[in-house]
Parts: sequence; C-alpha cells; structure tokens
Amino acid sequence: MKIGIVCYPTFGGSGVLATELGMALSAKGHEVHFITYNQPVRLHFHPNVYYHEVTVPTYPLFDFPPYETALTSTMVNVINNNNLDLLHVHYAIPHASAAYFARQILKKAGKDIPYITTLHGTDITLVGKDQTYAPVVTFSINESDAITAVSDNLKEETYKYFNIEKEIIVIPNFVDTDRFQHSNKEHFKKMLAPNGERILAHVSNFRKVKRAEDVVTMFAKVHEQVPSKLLMIGDGPERQNIEEYCRTLNICNDIRFLGKQEQVDEILSITDLFVLPSQYESFGLSALEAMACGVPVISTNAGGLAEINVQGVTGYMSNVGDTDDMAAHAIEILSNDNKLQTFKANAIAHAKTFSRQRVIPLYEQLYDNVLANYKATV
Repeated sequence: MKIGIVCYPTFGGSGVLATELGMALSAKGHEVHFITYNQPVRLHFHPNVYYHEVTVPTYPLFDFPPYETALTSTMVNVINNNNLDLLHVHYAIPHASAAYFARQILKKAGKDIPYITTLHGTDITLVGKDQTYAPVVTFSINESDAITAVSDNLKEETYKYFNIEKEIIVIPNFVDTDRFQHSNKEHFKKMLAPNGERILAHVSNFRKVKRAEDVVTMFAKVHEQVPSKLLMIGDGPERQNIEEYCRTLNICNDIRFLGKQEQVDEILSITDLFVLPSQYESFGLSALEAMACGVPVISTNAGGLAEINVQGVTGYMSNVGDTDDMAAHAIEILSNDNKLQTFKANAIAHAKTFSRQRVIPLYEQLYDNVLANYKATV
C-alpha cells in the first residue's frame, strides 16, 4: 500500500504519533510518504520511507505566508508522481481542509483519492472551537472517508463541539515498547543524583495548557521531604517564565532544563516519577512512553489521561491545579521502595497493552476498509 502521511514535524504528540505510525507501517512493507514543512523529529531512514518538504515562498504582500495552499499543491504533486492509494492526515488544522482541496483538484483531472483524518486534541478542544476555524474544520472532517480519535474522551469532545455526521473510530496512541523500555543507565543516574536522590521528570512543549509551573510547585513540596531532582524536558513559550519561577523558590540547583531531547527514552530510564499536570490531554503520549520505561505517573484527571493512568495502580491522578494532592501522592510513592517498585512494574505491564504490535493492525484494517469502500463507489 502507498500511504501519504501529513503531520506537523514537531515534538508534539500528533507529530510523534504520525511519525511512529509511518515508520511502523514502512517496516511492515508499506510505502510511506511524509508530507510536511520540515523532516519529522523522529523520522529515520528506511527504504520504504519518503519525505516531501512543503516549501512556502515568501512575498512582501503576505504578512502570513499561505501554508495551506502550498501544502495542498505539494499533496497533489506527491499523489500524482507516486500514485498514492490514500492520504492520512494528522491534526485537523489545516491538514484536513488541505486534503479536501487536493482531492477536488485531482477530481478535475480525473483522479480521486480517499483521505483519513486523525484528531489529536487541541485541533478540536482549543484551536478548532474558535469560530475563525470551526466551519472549515467541521466541513473538512465530515468530508473525510474515515475519522479517528486517539481517545474516547476526544471522541466525545468532538461530538460535543462539532456537528460531525460520521462515526469517529477510536484508535489509541501507541508506544514502541522495543525502544521505550527500562535500560540500565545507573552511571548516568549517579551523575545527576550522586547521593541517591529520587528523579522526577516532565516532558512537554511548555505551552500554558501543560501547566509546567505546577510541576515546579509540586516538586518544591516533594523536595522538602524527599531528596530529589527534577528534569524538565522540552521547550516552548513558557520555559523562560518557569525558569524564573524556579529562581524565586531557590531550588534551581536541583532542577535541570534539558530542552528538546531525541533520546528521551534514555532519560526516562533513570527517572523515578513522571509528572503531567496538564489542563487537558486528549491522551497523554508522553506519560505512556514514561510508563513503558517503568516510570509511575502523577497526572491530572483531565481529558483522556484516565484512559492510560490507572489510579492507584500505575500512578495517581489529581484535579487540575491541586499541587498539594499531587505532591502528597508523589511523596507516598517515592518514600517507599517497595511501593515504588510495584508501581514501576504496574506501569510497564499497562503500557504493553498500548504496544505498537497491538495498535498498528487497527490502522491497517481501517486503510483496507476505506480503500474497499472507495473502490466500491468509484
């Protein structure tokens, strides 16, 4: 099968999932063509993988270069030149509407191609609800040959806020358990925590919705009772504010900002507790990757997090903003070796239920169904 995947190339969950999906499909013999404005951060060489860059010319007339138009044209060229069977677009804005536009152009030339839209979260719950985008988002989702969402919560949110006329199929995010697994990095851990301190970690794009400040607030409370270090992984608009906040609490020496990291699995292998206090998460892929590495999770109970973080088993959930409760649960786990080891084992076992081997066949079956329906109507 020849599949076009359209995504954002960044460290965010939608781009990571799309890239991991494409790589897994290529390993199974499918020909995968990535279409985006930069090479995806997790994209690696494989004989069945192709990357097509969307180039957006700049002209003095445009304050904001028309990326959607350039993306549509690139889609048309890639489909024509490589005879793709279908398009799979990740994140509705602007990928679903660009796919619809590309399809209309192709139809004029006597060619058609089905497209699938996968919803990831803020394309629905935040940006998509803005009336600036809502009519186009609704239309292009409904025109999709199939719609998927990464969690039951996101499916419900989509039906709640948009007039969606088709079935939304839930296919959860997955984790590559061959890559994300606990590995022995004790020498690395001793460098960061020479006195046996517990290590906590947070991974995000440092947007307001991630509430990274709550991570620091919670850590300060944990730090008072449990010798510990905090690793802040990622980058984004709130990072500078969070660094300044750390200085006001006088705990900078025990917090490290590591920026964007490609080998995050190695960092997670030395981590004792993962913290994700988001305002909303459609799924929480970073938490799942941590669990696969044997790291219990302290999270909020927002969005789809309850679908992966099992209360009292793989970690604990608290209400958004309740850093006292988060800290109490963190201290409970970190101050008891037996409990910590139990939670670590539980995290690994639960993460395996979201393994790549279990989820990829669901996408393959969806592709087969879409293509069969498409051919039946042509």
